[in-house]
Parts: sequence; structure tokens; C-alpha cells
Amino acid sequence: MSKKKLLIFIVSYKASFRLIDVYKKIPFKKLSKYKTCLLLSDDASGDDTINYAKKIKNKYKKKNILIKENKKNLGYGGNIKNCLNFSLKKKFDYAVMIHGDGQYDPKHIPSLIKEISKDNTIGACTGSRLLRGTKGATKGGMPFYKLFGNILLTSIFNFLIKTNFTDAHTGLWGYNLHHLKNKKFNFLTNGFNFDNEFRFMNILKQKLIKEIPIKAKYGDERSQLHIKYAIKFFFNTILFFLVKKKIFKIDKFR
Repeated sequence: MSKKKLLIFIVSYKASFRLIDVYKKIPFKKLSKYKTCLLLSDDASGDDTINYAKKIKNKYKKKNILIKENKKNLGYGGNIKNCLNFSLKKKFDYAVMIHGDGQYDPKHIPSLIKEISKDNTIGACTGSRLLRGTKGATKGGMPFYKLFGNILLTSIFNFLIKTNFTDAHTGLWGYNLHHLKNKKFNFLTNGFNFDNEFRFMNILKQKLIKEIPIKAKYGDERSQLHIKYAIKFFFNTILFFLVKKKIFKIDKFR
């Protein structure tokens, strides 16, 4: 039996030297049962991020390391879409998205893939910093305002959409690409709320999204959970509620 194909893609924007740390933590040995490829996708950072990506490729001299530099900034969601389209074009079975800022530990990747390969009804699996309570997040240095915001917004989402997620703002996703062949994700936002819209689209299509417990590390990386994002998430969730109740019809979620 041939090996299943796995693409790990690191989405980066001004990640710089942190890329090397993320790469070193990827447990390739534990992924030996898969034919694994790594894609470093930089979203027109305009700094030295690409130089560090090239250092990784040159140092480790592996053919399965690919570098993609977007000529113009596509946005967080646009960068993810590009990587997912690449994974489908190259006929990968599974894909994992991880942020390039070093906040999420790649050691959890085998657990993500294990979950999505268990059952074909599972559309995706995410890493949750809060699945086992708040201690894991606070030990990793998660600021209180981020913790509070995460819990509040996730709770609102759960209440309105009737779900039970513990962390709706994670930057670690595993995808079962079998469910993405229709490429409907391309109609979703190019902005920071792509993950939120993708989550809701899967809920509407009755595709399960699993969670696994993870730990995260906070340093001086650029935060995505800021006021603008939080407001957008809140109003998006209300919109999702109206769509789910069939009060509104929005083509991209059909």
C-alpha cells in the first residue's frame, strides 16, 4: 500500500528567524508513515523571512522543502487558500497549517493527523489551548486579556451556533483534503477571520471538527487576536447564527 501524502504548510508574515525554530520542532520521524512535504509560504513580508526560509532549505538539503513567496500580500486567509489549493493540485491526502511565529508547537502534528485519519466524517482537527483548562495557556505565557477574550468569544460562538469548542482562535489546523475537493473555501474571506468562516462552513456541511489539547508559547510574536479581529469575529458569529436559522442566505456558505 502506498503512503498517504501529507503537506505541512507554514503561513508566515514577518516571521523572520522564528521559521527555523518552527522547522526544527517538526517531528518528521513520527510522520514516517506518510509521504511528507513542507511548504514555507510567506505573504510578501518584505523583510528577511524568505532569507531564513532559504537557509532552512540549503542547510537541510531536502527535496521535500518548498518555498513560496507571494508577490503581493494576499492576507491571512488568502495565504491559507493558496496553500490548500496547492495541496489539492498536488493530490495530497492531508494538510496541516501552522503559524510561522513559533507560538504553536509542531510536536502536535502527528496527533492532528491521527484524528483526521480515524474517520472520514471528520473534516478537520484543531489544536486547543483550553481543552484541558486554562493552566496550559497561562503556563505558556498567554496574557490574561487574550485568555479572557478567547473564552468570551468562543463561548458566544458556542451559544449561538450550538457547538462545544474550547478554542475557536487556534493557529494549528489539520485538514482532511477529501472534503475540500469542491474548493468552496475559496469563497471565504482573505482576512484574519478565514478560520472562523471555515469552521462555520464545516458545521453547515455537517463535517466534524475535532480538537486535541496543545500547549502554546507566547513571546514577542505579532498577535492576531486584537480588537479589530475580535469585533469582526463577534459580528461574524451573529451573521452565522442568522444563516444557520435560515434568516439570511449567503452563497459562499451553501
